[in-house]
Amino acid sequence: MKFHFLTIFPGFFDGPFRHGVVARAAEAGLLEIHTHDLRNWTKDRHRTVDDRPFGGGEGMLLKPEPIFEAVETIFPSRSPESRVILLSAQGRKFDQAAALRLRAYNELLLVCGRYEGVDERVAEHLADEELSIGDYVLSGGELAAAVVVDAVARLLDGVVGNQDSVLYESFTTRHLLDCPQYTRPADFRGWKVPETLLSGNHEQIRRWREQAALAKTTKNRPDLLQ
Repeated sequence: MKFHFLTIFPGFFDGPFRHGVVARAAEAGLLEIHTHDLRNWTKDRHRTVDDRPFGGGEGMLLKPEPIFEAVETIFPSRSPESRVILLSAQGRKFDQAAALRLRAYNELLLVCGRYEGVDERVAEHLADEELSIGDYVLSGGELAAAVVVDAVARLLDGVVGNQDSVLYESFTTRHLLDCPQYTRPADFRGWKVPETLLSGNHEQIRRWREQAALAKTTKNRPDLLQ
């Protein structure tokens, strides 16, 4: 699978994908990361990518021309196996279901917004969808794009060492959080691991994990149960 970033800060992604499972997957040829500098599609000597919004207001907007030309260069012919995603605070909230859906594509191109946002014609006529990673505002879409790629990449075959582990994580089944997990020592400062987990009885452990996942979801994310 190929991931493309369109950004005015191409060096940003050197850090997030230099380590961890995504870096190892790229080294193994399981996925590709391509970073594109939006300023390469500007035509003035100042390499201008932004301008003031019509109607007034604070801040600057990313101009549509370089974004359209960049996307049309990277994807000269749009394929059903490719997807253009605009990262924006106005987008639909990204979640595990979206990550599972996006892993079916061969290529994702993530457009990283900046400043006060992006000319709306990018969302209306160029991007296939608009995504937000949460109900807050970031300085730019780079962090959000990195989150999306990490979440999608780890679902690809071979990226995570034990692929079955991604089937039992938070949000993957029944919109529940993952159950509490424990490791050695069994007794740490007087806080003991639940006896059921030490019993070796797999059916009891399974039932305990289901009940514990429901309890944790009720405590921390009751909205998921609605």
